[in-house]
Amino acid sequence: MNIKPLADRVVLKAVEAEEKTKAGIILTAAAQEKPQVAEVVAVGPGARDDKGNLIPMEVKIGDKVITGKYSGTEVKMDGTEYTIVKQSDILAVVD
Repeated sequence: MNIKPLADRVVLKAVEAEEKTKAGIILTAAAQEKPQVAEVVAVGPGARDDKGNLIPMEVKIGDKVITGKYSGTEVKMDGTEYTIVKQSDILAVVD
């Protein structure tokens, strides 16, 4: 089953969180923070302005992005967790 976002929404898949700290301490799942870096897996067509003109999306499938910690709606499909956010909830693209 595919997710097709509408308007200026983006479907993200979280990049796996680090299981170890830089000092080598292994973190349990409960101690790990929610990852803020995610990969774009689907992009909507874009929003429309007041005159009906399509505003193009700035991100594309495959981009790695940083989002706010508590932004978006989490959904689980086929055993995989995704987050659906508006493009404005994306803070930056990671190169």
